[in-house]
Amino acid sequence: MKNDPRNLSIEDFDYHLPAERIAWSPLPVRHESKLLCYKNGTISDHHYIDLPTLLPANSFLVFNETKVIPARLLFEKNTGGTIEIFCLQPDTSHRDMSEALLATKSVIMQCLVGGASKWKPGVSLLKKCGLIELRAYVLKKQNDHFLIELEWTPNELTFASVLEKAGATPLPPYIKRPAADQDRQLYQTVYAKQAGSVAAPTAGLHFTDELLKRLQQKKIEHDFLTLHVGAGTFKPVKASTMLAHEMHAEWIDVSLSFLEKWQAQLDKPLVAVGTTSMRTLESLYWLGVKLRKKDHETAPVLSQWECYELEKDAVPLHAALTSLINWMRSHKLKNFVTQTALLVAPGYSCRVVNGLLTNFHQPRSTLLLLIAALVGDDWRKIYQHALDDHYRFLSFGDGSLLWRNDQYVASGNMIVN
Repeated sequence: MKNDPRNLSIEDFDYHLPAERIAWSPLPVRHESKLLCYKNGTISDHHYIDLPTLLPANSFLVFNETKVIPARLLFEKNTGGTIEIFCLQPDTSHRDMSEALLATKSVIMQCLVGGASKWKPGVSLLKKCGLIELRAYVLKKQNDHFLIELEWTPNELTFASVLEKAGATPLPPYIKRPAADQDRQLYQTVYAKQAGSVAAPTAGLHFTDELLKRLQQKKIEHDFLTLHVGAGTFKPVKASTMLAHEMHAEWIDVSLSFLEKWQAQLDKPLVAVGTTSMRTLESLYWLGVKLRKKDHETAPVLSQWECYELEKDAVPLHAALTSLINWMRSHKLKNFVTQTALLVAPGYSCRVVNGLLTNFHQPRSTLLLLIAALVGDDWRKIYQHALDDHYRFLSFGDGSLLWRNDQYVASGNMIVN
């Protein structure tokens, strides 16, 4: 394959990010964040409140309505030390995070453990929070995480209720401070609905009710999907080439009504709000391609490199969506729930997204690779402009509206390079 992303070195996607350029907290008014606009090689500076005037009137915006859960649990040891358990996702005993959150009495989770060396084998941890007593047991160590059983009383409480009382907001790891009560609102989009993420879809943090109202007044169409963001979004790339980097899988949940509405909007420029929305949309295309090739009894998953092997089977977007919709109807499903590990990197040919609203990402990250896949080598020019013009970086920082660098051709609504 020409420009095979498996051969990429992450060292080619590095830049110097001074600490003073990192936003440690959001602006008091979210839509006053700066917004860099990149189109046809040209950069201009705006603010998020200007977005309705920057988007074509016939744009179709897609938001990720996932909701961040208070996934960090701090347990005090009898000796005075602290063990931190960061719940990532449920074990195979539950289908997905949504199902695990409804569990009562106990749940088995894949977790990161801070201070694991201080946790003696066979010893349980206890956390009391009001009437809730929560115990944690190590079942086993698995690669880069632990399998932890959490059980609680009162037994009739759901895991979601326990986390709400006993958990803390999982702020990004580079923010070196304890989570505060206000972070539950600050590190959450105003339209968050489906609980299950352990990191926020940060591009959406800039939207306010006022901005959404202005977009509606301009009659810009929008809809929602769900990708539950995992902690893997912060996983550093340590391999010499991307082939040796294991991309994290994340749960997606998309309604039949969304797919039908999307298919009716294919003549409009599609703008993904956030890399999570873009990753989901592009994944859905390839999942539709898979369903055209072979029928599946259950929803297929998309592995890290699979789309690159499926390129020979590529079809127009309309055809891929039709396969998805017909499969859901034949299985009498209202929602398409599965996992994607898709890695979007230079060499990937975008099939869906025309524009992307996103924050400024960490050096040497898979998120930066996604940006480079969309705009090409101009990512360096964009990021240098943002640094020179004092944009605020990372999760609580400013954002950008990036349009695809290549020509959009509506040929059966398939993007042709």
